[in-house]
Amino acid sequence: MHYSDVIKSALTYIEQNLKADITAEELAQMAGYSTYHYYRLFSAVTGSSIAAYILKRRLDHALAEIAEGRKAIDVVLEYGFDTYSGFYKAFVKMYGCSPRKYLNLYPGHKPTKPEVAFMYSESLLRKSLENWNIDLSLPISDLYLANGAKVSGNVWQVGDEYILKTGPREKLLKDLTISEALHSQGFNASTPVLTKAGQRYLEGKDIFVLTRGIKGSPLSHADRFGKQRVKFAEQYGRAIAKLHKALRTIQDDILPDEVNLYQNVLDWSLPSVQRQNIQWNMGLADSFFADYTDTFGRLYGQLPKQLIHRDPNPSNILFHNGKVSGFIDFELSQINIRLWDVCYCATGILSEGSREAYGKWLEILGGLLTGYDREEGLTAEEKQAVFYVICSIQMICIAYFESHDKYRELAKTNREMLQYIAENRKHIEAAV
Repeated sequence: MHYSDVIKSALTYIEQNLKADITAEELAQMAGYSTYHYYRLFSAVTGSSIAAYILKRRLDHALAEIAEGRKAIDVVLEYGFDTYSGFYKAFVKMYGCSPRKYLNLYPGHKPTKPEVAFMYSESLLRKSLENWNIDLSLPISDLYLANGAKVSGNVWQVGDEYILKTGPREKLLKDLTISEALHSQGFNASTPVLTKAGQRYLEGKDIFVLTRGIKGSPLSHADRFGKQRVKFAEQYGRAIAKLHKALRTIQDDILPDEVNLYQNVLDWSLPSVQRQNIQWNMGLADSFFADYTDTFGRLYGQLPKQLIHRDPNPSNILFHNGKVSGFIDFELSQINIRLWDVCYCATGILSEGSREAYGKWLEILGGLLTGYDREEGLTAEEKQAVFYVICSIQMICIAYFESHDKYRELAKTNREMLQYIAENRKHIEAAV
């Protein structure tokens, strides 16, 4: 049985026994692992500790039964809470508001069992690598962001030279196609290593791609917020502008999806953030949402659109000898407003900064915009839209992260970021 299957079995068992006493030791024994190893495995697959996961499932199920009309005290006692007060305090800590308020915001609440991502073992990865003519003794390691957070469970470093990736077929092939097209234009992009059969990727139950890494690494947190932060920010901006020039030359050959950012925010993320604003007492005024809807709605149609990277967070922009050496991960590339990439890079930097570093971020934002403007030239409408694009990005992130249990901390971080951005609108507009 594979790691992910082990955890899936455990989650099914937990779901069926929420009203009983469940211990980590019991789950570990059922899986045949030591308690210590099982703790690490559970956290790696679910993104949560065992205790936090069980608590959330009990809160979700108890609330659903209360919403159906059962007496609250009877329900919470059945789910292992000593008192209603204990249930109430745990619920507020987990959800930011009272159960009654939550049900008013999210009527018809039903507990949804979280999805479990597949987790690959090293033996499975080495079996896949046998399809390439490389040294099979090379070490395999997870890739990490500059701040130490794991990138994902489907990208690995193989030795010093290679990157192994797996994931949805469509996204991986898009990444390959764009990288190869950029490489043919003389842009520094990662290219695939052909398999022994001469294929660009390994096709099977899962699709795997092996590429040669680009020389360089993400800029460190210390450099991004250090004394040369404005200089490095301008390099980010110039590099994104040069990337956009290259992407424009190939976009007709890629046939990427086109996205209406404004409509997506209006239809999905803005309503979610409005609910979370009440749920978590974020303090955003109704006028904030009204202004976004009206002003950005007028500006949006005038903003230049083209093929963009879509995910130029700091971990996807590599530096070598103090200069940008290339971009990686074009899986999400799409036709969108070009201003997205500049603002997304800025918010990505903000997300990895401490609250104390937020003030420095305004200078970083200014450097990014200056660098891009000097290389590509921002239109007057783009300069007016910077604040709204940043807010769009934050609302999308907040809505997405809050809808996935394992990203709850990221949802909290992004809510705090949006609060800071709204409070500092004048400073952001002055940085343009």
